[in-house]
Amino acid sequence: MHKSSNQMFIVVAGNIGSGKTTLTNMLSKKLDFKPFYESVQDNPYLKDFYSDMSRWSFALQVYFLTHRFKTHKSIENSGFSAIQDRSIYEDANIFARALFEQGDFDKRDYENYLNLYYSMTEHLGYPTLMIFLKRSLPKLQERIKKRGRDYESAIEVDYLNRLNHYYDDWFDNYDKGKYLIVDTDDLDFLENPNDFDRLVSKIFECIDQQDLFYRF
Repeated sequence: MHKSSNQMFIVVAGNIGSGKTTLTNMLSKKLDFKPFYESVQDNPYLKDFYSDMSRWSFALQVYFLTHRFKTHKSIENSGFSAIQDRSIYEDANIFARALFEQGDFDKRDYENYLNLYYSMTEHLGYPTLMIFLKRSLPKLQERIKKRGRDYESAIEVDYLNRLNHYYDDWFDNYDKGKYLIVDTDDLDFLENPNDFDRLVSKIFECIDQQDLFYRF
């Protein structure tokens, strides 16, 4: 793993089923970066949340916020290059926002959550690179069905579509450093080695260039 002054911190961001975990795993092996994954299998709220979003929204969002804050700080303090599956910024800008605007997040709880989020992120540096994975709604549904997680079968199409729109909005307004937008509908980095190698090359081009934005 890469250390110290050469430390790099890459984040893979994207909607449910966009390929974040797969890409995080592949990049960590290719680049010899330490991977940090989203807390899914050991999450005590996730299954209940998809059954009753209004009841469990605050508890779930605080759980994710705490987990990702600890992960982000751990990466910064480690001295090692690392890659993270989903960022703390997505918690507030995508998921909490979606829950509030669809009426599943109480206004007082939402404001309380945002105060906590802003207090936490004041103590965080920015990632070296944010990779945005874009995927159309049919492709997201296809991927979610393929991996067969029981609790994800309850995800409504409208919710998934809403998240996609919020991701687009967040991408357009991202201001925390360099980022790379990757449309994954016609990109198979898992099965096609050439696609993956091209993506790795673009990642390093993006990190090295002066501009903040690059599209793959």
